[in-house]
Amino acid sequence: MSDFSVKPVLTGEKSVLRPFTAADAEVMWEIIQDPEVIRFTGEPSTEFTLALLRSLYGARATSPDRLDLAVTDPATGELLGEVVLYEWDPGARSCTFRTLIGPRGRGRGIGTEATRLIIGYGFEQLGLHRIQLEAYGHNHRALRVYEKVGFVTEGILREVEMRDGEWVDEVVMGLLDREWKALSSTAR
Repeated sequence: MSDFSVKPVLTGEKSVLRPFTAADAEVMWEIIQDPEVIRFTGEPSTEFTLALLRSLYGARATSPDRLDLAVTDPATGELLGEVVLYEWDPGARSCTFRTLIGPRGRGRGIGTEATRLIIGYGFEQLGLHRIQLEAYGHNHRALRVYEKVGFVTEGILREVEMRDGEWVDEVVMGLLDREWKALSSTAR
């Protein structure tokens, strides 16, 4: 298995995933401040500034231990969100997945396709054995996407965080290489 140094361009019908550049920081700044993104991903643990985001996204292109790809519209090139493989454990051939799609990319199947593209790359090109994710239990749209792609609920961490005055659960999901391989081409 190789590391995550290669930053591919992955092309689908509804989205193109490409490496980030520092120039993407302004749009990502807008996306991470979207109320729905905050509601479903949580408040950032770091106080982001535009300068910090430029630095972070600029450095993503050379990071050998994670794969951050910009989700873009194939017709316009517009940046719509991100997909990320991170927390890479080379010995276990595993990592964690996360995604966020901004308002202009929602409701068009872009998140589902982008998830399939990066998950497929992780298993088929990087030789990963396992990919896991965590999502808030109230993020029903994301949970449906993950199930469609093949992720299986492995557990629920009950009432992990207070959100908008209510305790919310965190759903832990995983997908194994053999499960991905067994999925029909329509699921993949």
